[in-house]
Amino acid sequence: MDPIFLKIAAAAVLGFVISAALGKVIIPALRRLKAGQSIKEDGPTWHMSKQGTPTMGGLMFIAATIVVVLALNGPAILAGDFTSVFVLLFSLVFGVIGFLDDYAKVKKKQNTGLTASQKFLLQLAAAILFIVLLRGSGILSPNLYVPFFGVEWKLPWVVYMIFAAFVIVGCVNAVNITDGVDGLATGVTMPVCAFFAASFVYAYLYWDRPGSGGMTIFAAALFGALAGFLVHNFHPAKVFMGDTGSLFLGGAVCGMAFALDLPLILILVGIIYIAETLSDIIQVAYFKATHGKRIFRMAPLHHHFEMGGWSEAKLFFVFSGITLVCCVAAFFGVMGRFPVL
Repeated sequence: MDPIFLKIAAAAVLGFVISAALGKVIIPALRRLKAGQSIKEDGPTWHMSKQGTPTMGGLMFIAATIVVVLALNGPAILAGDFTSVFVLLFSLVFGVIGFLDDYAKVKKKQNTGLTASQKFLLQLAAAILFIVLLRGSGILSPNLYVPFFGVEWKLPWVVYMIFAAFVIVGCVNAVNITDGVDGLATGVTMPVCAFFAASFVYAYLYWDRPGSGGMTIFAAALFGALAGFLVHNFHPAKVFMGDTGSLFLGGAVCGMAFALDLPLILILVGIIYIAETLSDIIQVAYFKATHGKRIFRMAPLHHHFEMGGWSEAKLFFVFSGITLVCCVAAFFGVMGRFPVL
């Protein structure tokens, strides 16, 4: 057996144990700091019972991921394989943006933190710097591979940069929108992490793609850390990940897709993220165009199903299950991108 499989198992187990254990420390600390979530008044009325639940719990899986990646990837990093470090730092930048937003919300005791323009500019700057870094390191090409079709579109670098920035900012905020009911963003992102772990190990074993070994550890560590966080985040949630966690996750998902040089795969593995975001956009546009009419009972999509009687647990299992099926299908697109030598 290749040692990479033992590292994957170790990364997932350590991520789980550290994240779950940190919950025993971080959740009481957040309560003492009165870092409670403020619930939007225009959301489902029964969500008001969640008012004051500790937020910024994403610190649990962020810390666990950092520890595991640095511990297990240490030798490779010292040998010059910085791919996992680039993706980790990129994710952390978004986590910091989310932390600033959460802190502002907690301080003001309302569900508004940084302004939309502030978040957009910070996220855009992070996206551009990340893409330039990957390109300069030879990890990323300005070519778009279309999964399943075996077609590669060669784009001018400037066009690719615009495309990449749009995808990153859009995807990160889509993950943020998905974090609307207990455990949902956690459950949906776990299959995505498993998909990337499988994809990177495939690229490592059969295509010898640079950096794929370290990225396999990153994806497995985040999967385990999310599983540990879910111990505290599943309905009824004892803690929310906050924008600290959801923006970090969005950055991690995008970072893994671009590190694999396969950003279009996000369309399939991120189907729930996309559906949540589109439901919000469609609802607002239709409301304005018809002067008050709605397509959905409430947006984003998870609230539509909640208003139709779905429990938060059902939403978790159905949305996570859909993502799992899409991730399994998406893996065949990766196999076409990285044929066996």
